[in-house]
Amino acid sequence: MAAQGEALTASSYIQHHLTNLSVGEGFWTWHVDSLLFSVGLGVLFLWMFYRAGKKATVGVPTKFQCFVEMMVESIDNIVRESFHGRNPVIAPLALTIFVWVFLMNLMDLIPVDFIPHAAGLMGVPYLKIVPTTDLNITFGLSIGVFLLIVYYSIKVKGVSGFVKELTLQPFNHWALIPVNLVLETVTLIAKPISLALRLFGNLYAGELIFILIALMPWWSQFALSVPWAIFHILIIVLQAFIFMMLTVVYLSMAHEDH
Repeated sequence: MAAQGEALTASSYIQHHLTNLSVGEGFWTWHVDSLLFSVGLGVLFLWMFYRAGKKATVGVPTKFQCFVEMMVESIDNIVRESFHGRNPVIAPLALTIFVWVFLMNLMDLIPVDFIPHAAGLMGVPYLKIVPTTDLNITFGLSIGVFLLIVYYSIKVKGVSGFVKELTLQPFNHWALIPVNLVLETVTLIAKPISLALRLFGNLYAGELIFILIALMPWWSQFALSVPWAIFHILIIVLQAFIFMMLTVVYLSMAHEDH
């Protein structure tokens, strides 16, 4: 998108790359590009792991089978160490979260003009290819985790146990129930908010830096983009791991009956 980049001002170039392909208005606005890439990467993950499972053999495994087995075993060990309850859903959920978030983050390593420019040639005005730079996607993930936290809290402790946890902690006295309720409600609501904002903030900042590098002269872009991309690989993996670990820890806390 070099020619277009020269025609645009720096601010309009940045604004263009940070604008989603949207339909609808107001609350019912749909970010088509974020939905397309997030669902597509989720389907890709399921297809790859399904194929690995179908082709698994007790003989000499393929490289991809070894990779999948190592990942499954590693995450299973992490869940065993971090999750203190008994729930067969947690390990598959942790694996799904890690791989899915990692794949969405990985899109950040594709050159910022590559896919949007190709889409522009086909008449698509805007296209953001990194779903985790969209606050709607990260909040969608974190709200799903929040609903699981509430569900398992009620399932394990019962409605009365869940209410007591909100009203009788940390101060176990009836006179301090309003204070406890405020503190515990804020703590509970802060979990999905922190999950969403942490993932969004780190990936959005990384994408913005790639866009700023793309505005520089061509001879300096390679010298700056390659080191940043190598460093960004760590961010991509780390943010997926943090999102997975916090999900496991929060669900473990939901299974603890005081």
